[in-house]
Amino acid sequence: MSRIIPDLVVTPQELPAKVDVVVIGGGIIGVSTALSLAERGVSVALCEKGLIGAEQSSRNWGWVRQMGRDPAELPLAIESLRLWRGMNARIAGETGFRQTGIAYLCDTDADVATYEEWLKHAAPLGLDSRLVSGEALKTLIPGAAKPFRAALHTPSDGKAEPFIAVPAMARAAAAKGAQILTNCAVRSIERSAGRVSGCVTERGEIRCSSVVLAGGAWSRLFAGNMGIDLPVLKILGSVVRLSSVEGVPDFAVGAGNFAFRRRLDGGFTVAQRNANVAPITPDSFRLFCDYTPTLIKSWNELTLRISGQFFRELSIARSWQSDEVTPFEQVRILDPDPSWRFVRGGVRHLREAFPAFGDAKITKVWAGLMDVTPDAVPVMAQVGSVPGFYLATGFSGHGFGIGPGAGALMADLVTGSTACVDPAPFRIERFKRLKKGRLIRALCVHGRVINRRCSSLKSWV
Repeated sequence: MSRIIPDLVVTPQELPAKVDVVVIGGGIIGVSTALSLAERGVSVALCEKGLIGAEQSSRNWGWVRQMGRDPAELPLAIESLRLWRGMNARIAGETGFRQTGIAYLCDTDADVATYEEWLKHAAPLGLDSRLVSGEALKTLIPGAAKPFRAALHTPSDGKAEPFIAVPAMARAAAAKGAQILTNCAVRSIERSAGRVSGCVTERGEIRCSSVVLAGGAWSRLFAGNMGIDLPVLKILGSVVRLSSVEGVPDFAVGAGNFAFRRRLDGGFTVAQRNANVAPITPDSFRLFCDYTPTLIKSWNELTLRISGQFFRELSIARSWQSDEVTPFEQVRILDPDPSWRFVRGGVRHLREAFPAFGDAKITKVWAGLMDVTPDAVPVMAQVGSVPGFYLATGFSGHGFGIGPGAGALMADLVTGSTACVDPAPFRIERFKRLKKGRLIRALCVHGRVINRRCSSLKSWV
């Protein structure tokens, strides 16, 4: 029931000898980058170790939102929504995008205060987000049996279909000149005089002057082989599909412990909101200092879990030569098991709030691994130590909605064009790597939280 089968993208698979840019990764970020480059007449090859859109890009909720974004991401979200509106016409295909609006439901006065604070960042950018309460709320949110304080509503937000959008965009990129290579893992980057001169794939070498790494949950491993310490961890999100019901909002809705959106096929994509699993892996220890503030702040939203993944990642090679089989060729598609605790919890909370879902049937369950940075904001920048090598990763579960804008921004950076949004918030240099002494001080400052959670914390560290 959890197996995801993406819409297959079939294109010519002949390896080019030379292109201007190689994009590593066939999720929405890599595909959007390749599409934007191809439209500008830049020769580009996209290399995907498995299938197009087969990992997190097809496993997310399908929300296209500006609402609730980190202020650093807001301009990019606004630009992405503009691009989503014209995407079907742009690619002459169906992505499932519909501008239906999105609402966040407030259970408490504290929730209302949080969104009032966020509106201060949104208002100067001209967003149509507003808080709705009273009779207007009842009209906006039909079918709710649970009383809510208010809702943050953004009519201009929307939704799209992850299962079909990325493959459709990849086909359009191919039609515009991009070479889409599936089951073709990149092993290493070649350099000449210190800058990128090509890359070695499992099928052979492609000469190029620029490489964009958009490898999602795999990016840290690939970058590490180049000596780049990219602070990214994997977080597991679980999702369920329910059969169609009537008498509930047709737009995406999020509450404190559930989220849903109506799909193009009439059913619903549902999840338990603010409930993710943080698998404990060797990287959890390597990056403990970087993530300690986030762990403390988001403790109630994460479940730490030790599983076989720890030992699988412990045995994975972290360095290799270009003539060696890489981890990317050994596991083509990450297809993790969902958390049934969160699947059942999300459905239960949804039914309590909206009784119309009481008879809805579970038709599919799946999970995906998100690439998460310490501040939950992506990295999109050139790596200073390797001219011609660019990172587009760490989208922290936000990548689908801002994918088109991210692709446009990466194309701007690679070609030296005027950036569509300010790229400064996405530089990798923003991470101030915590030293051991600073970690100890951080733990002391948050001593009361640590004391309450000490038994669980000890099991993690």
